[in-house]
Amino acid sequence: MSTTMCQVMGFIVSSLGVAGCIVSTAMDMWSTQDLYDNPVTAVFQYQGLWRSCVRQSSGFTECRPYFTILGLPAMFQAVRALMVVGIVLGILGLLVCIFALKCIRIGSMENSAKANMTLTSGIMFIVAGLCAITGVSVFANMLVTNFWMSTANMYQGMQNIQNRYTFGSALFVGWVAGGLSLVGGIMMCLACRGLIPEESRYKAVSYNASGRNISYRTGPYKVGSGYEPDTKTRKGAGYEEAARSEDGRRSYPSKYDYV
Repeated sequence: MSTTMCQVMGFIVSSLGVAGCIVSTAMDMWSTQDLYDNPVTAVFQYQGLWRSCVRQSSGFTECRPYFTILGLPAMFQAVRALMVVGIVLGILGLLVCIFALKCIRIGSMENSAKANMTLTSGIMFIVAGLCAITGVSVFANMLVTNFWMSTANMYQGMQNIQNRYTFGSALFVGWVAGGLSLVGGIMMCLACRGLIPEESRYKAVSYNASGRNISYRTGPYKVGSGYEPDTKTRKGAGYEEAARSEDGRRSYPSKYDYV
């Protein structure tokens, strides 16, 4: 898969995940009334992170927001915080990812800068997905605990104390959205590797050999004192050995003999 395709697919999958986190947080059906023992009822109750609703058999629905913060359970507030943090990180990751796309040119931005931005957005998507999955799982654990406590009370003849609640549709949306954000973040991190220039991946290392490891081959060189006369003679067409004349004198070539 090419770098551009992996980056674009990661952006699309992460966008779906962030959108799913926003929808899941805004939904009211995080917990719904269990109708297993009483399928026919005049009132149906369901709750969300921000308000609780009641739907009558006539179709009329009334929702009431939570007017208090300190009166809510600590785990409930932790779920709220996790979902909000996941949404904020996901939106910031989308903004960074838009400028980091390889198919979009902004001025003279180099591939190394785009690689860093792609890695940053991928990490943001991964953290956002983990926040969403953790928040939904914590809320689901609360529902399971309250469900079995309500079931134990019902078997003891106290079925009118409280209603039993089960998983709502918002939980499944949150799980899927967190998984999409996680997968999109991993794809962005993989696409970052293809944007790194080759020269920055492999840096050449130069090794300098020390003087002790260098071996010199000695030859039959004669060391002179520096004061001996130069005995070398130049040989050539103009420097041939002079011939002796008939009278025994040595004749030297003139300057016209070199022409």
